[in-house]
Amino acid sequence: MKIIVGITGSSGAIYAQKFLEKCPEDKFLVVSKWGKVLLKDELGISEKDLQPFIKKQFDDNDLTAPIASGSNYFDAYIILPCSTSTVGKIASGIGDTLITRTAQVALKERYKLILCIRETPLSTITLEQCAKLSAHGVIIMPISPPLYFVPKTVDEYVNGFVDKALNVVGVSTGKGWRSEEME
Repeated sequence: MKIIVGITGSSGAIYAQKFLEKCPEDKFLVVSKWGKVLLKDELGISEKDLQPFIKKQFDDNDLTAPIASGSNYFDAYIILPCSTSTVGKIASGIGDTLITRTAQVALKERYKLILCIRETPLSTITLEQCAKLSAHGVIIMPISPPLYFVPKTVDEYVNGFVDKALNVVGVSTGKGWRSEEME
């Protein structure tokens, strides 16, 4: 599998880091200018610290990158975390960065696109944009970790959401509510 991962400036860098660490597939990373600030502010790292977990990184300003073209297939594109500004741009058809252009590619090619929004509360405008994108096949996945595992640590809480995101992308973790009953 080829999975594109975008990191924008919305709070929740730990979710992106854990996703990259846990996902066994080929991952291609794009980090926005504010995503870089987020990694530094929340985790004390740079995108260079994520290199061991990815196949390749593309610059968000490089609209000539291969993922900006529908002629290059990928299995899924997850923006984690996804700022509401990025949601607005995608919903409006704006592809001014590699992150938003790759979303345009995913939409036009009907590739799996997952937007993990970490803001709350959401404005009516953002809710309308999410509904519009959902109607076009985008998976809107607010960062809301499952609690049925009764997490006892922040790490368990974060991993609960990351496992759910992995399942949505198409990487089975086998972790679901009462999943052992389906064996």
